Amino acid sequence: MSRSGPSTDSPITRELRWTYHLAMDLMPVDEFEAHVEAALDGIDEGLASLMDNVVIVVEDRNVDETGLLGLYEGTPLTERDQYGLLEMPDKVSIYRVALCEMCDSRDELVEEIRTTVIHEVAHHFGIDDDRLDELGWA
Repeated sequence: MSRSGPSTDSPITRELRWTYHLAMDLMPVDEFEAHVEAALDGIDEGLASLMDNVVIVVEDRNVDETGLLGLYEGTPLTERDQYGLLEMPDKVSIYRVALCEMCDSRDELVEEIRTTVIHEVAHHFGIDDDRLDELGWA
């Protein structure tokens, strides 16, 4: 008689996978990306609809600053005056390995992913680090 384990989508299996990857300090890429998507989905619909010509990517690590959690590269909406049709998209990078390494638990990591996504998207809207710090998103 054979015994099947829990389905791959069960909470127990996800927790076991997390425990295994926690030992290696990494959340699996697909799970990490799902949390980034959830953070983006949590942005107010009216605000999200104003995001323009920006791509969000998950990368392992910033090559120049390995401890960086996220990075916005582009022209904030508040500074776009002669922004044309041929402009490359702005880029928000969320760094999986750096975030995983700084967190002690899955719950902490999920919250840090959310905070980092909101922080970097705020830069797209022209909000600087000082103001983000005042708002509690630094």
